[in-house]
Amino acid sequence: MPTISQLVRKGREKTKKKTSAPALEGSPQ
Repeated sequence: MPTISQLVRKGREKTKKKTSAPALEGSPQ
């Protein structure tokens, strides 16, 4: 079973990949 930190890391990677493109397009950051 994966540890909590591993799950958080995977979840962050998934959300980052999903939102990185649209977020960059919408915001100047």
